[in-house]
Amino acid sequence: MSSREACRIVGINRRTGKRWRNGVRATAHNKARPPIRRPSAQTGPSRYLRQDERVHIADRLREGASVRGIAAELGRSPSTISREIRRNRSHERDGRWFYRPHAAQARADARRPRPKPRKIGGNLELRDYIQERLGRRWSPEQIVHQLRRDFPGRPEMHVTHETIYQALYVQGRGELRRELTKALRTGRAMRRPRRQTQQRRQRMAYPMVMISERPAEAADRAVPGHWEGDLIIGKNQASQIGTLVERASRYVLLVHLPADRTAETVRDALAETIQTLPTELKRSLTWDQGSEMGLHQEFAVTADMPVYFCDPHSPWQRGSNENTNGLLRQYFPKGTDLSIHTRQDLNAVAAELNSRPRKTLGWETPAERLTKLLTPTS
Repeated sequence: MSSREACRIVGINRRTGKRWRNGVRATAHNKARPPIRRPSAQTGPSRYLRQDERVHIADRLREGASVRGIAAELGRSPSTISREIRRNRSHERDGRWFYRPHAAQARADARRPRPKPRKIGGNLELRDYIQERLGRRWSPEQIVHQLRRDFPGRPEMHVTHETIYQALYVQGRGELRRELTKALRTGRAMRRPRRQTQQRRQRMAYPMVMISERPAEAADRAVPGHWEGDLIIGKNQASQIGTLVERASRYVLLVHLPADRTAETVRDALAETIQTLPTELKRSLTWDQGSEMGLHQEFAVTADMPVYFCDPHSPWQRGSNENTNGLLRQYFPKGTDLSIHTRQDLNAVAAELNSRPRKTLGWETPAERLTKLLTPTS
């Protein structure tokens, strides 16, 4: 082929082709450069097409080979070869196209710059929306689904929860304020593998009705009014807060226990809290085997609400409550004095949790789900 034709096929201009073929002599202003030699074929698997593979594609296309044939020769998927030709071919003025390997390599390289611009950093509206809800202690996954509900026709406002985590944790991005990591459930400044802990207590030596005798309607969460309860403990085991979670809606009530957690105190505080509920929301209470429920029979009579107990060392049997206690640790961190929080503080935290969308509820809030369950259907 002539020099002009070879340069046209490869996708470079004639002066570049001449320099590649002959090299450059030394002058007063330029150093000598040898002719360009064909690079040796690279070996081993590669995620991306290499330049020698693109040269092979161009040669075989000129010979009339099929896409499937080329793919078999290179050990690639036919869709990879087809996509490569479609995305990186060069079009002529008369409408024809040619696959030029060096031009295709340049296009592929330009398409993969690093670091790429990030979606959150380039959209101030999206960044402010995410930061505002992180400040309200929403999880990234809750934010992601709320974005799709609030902006259904705007894909530029849609991200994944992993994108939010990356914007928070990866150094140098500057997309979200690093101090917002304190608003996450873990409160960690760095990501760590998930770990599970089990809460073990001494078994309560009082007559108990076990969870196996609880009505079946409580297990399937179809009927509201079945609650799970526990205590979260503060610094040096000296303070506590009672937690109640409704199983069907995940609605939260917090019990103020500023002084102690004796059986008498817990009995009276729980009864006072339960008395605020309508009758249809007082079907049962499931608790761990802690000594604070030693007077559960008296509570059951006062509140007109039966009490059931989990098996020993089985916190998973009241999983909704365990999960909620994890959420509450954002507000009441371990190793802190919980007695400083007033009843008004507890009500404000419960209201915030009950207005937060939950994945398990199809991204409805507990307050919305509870209202729906209590509203009679016509």
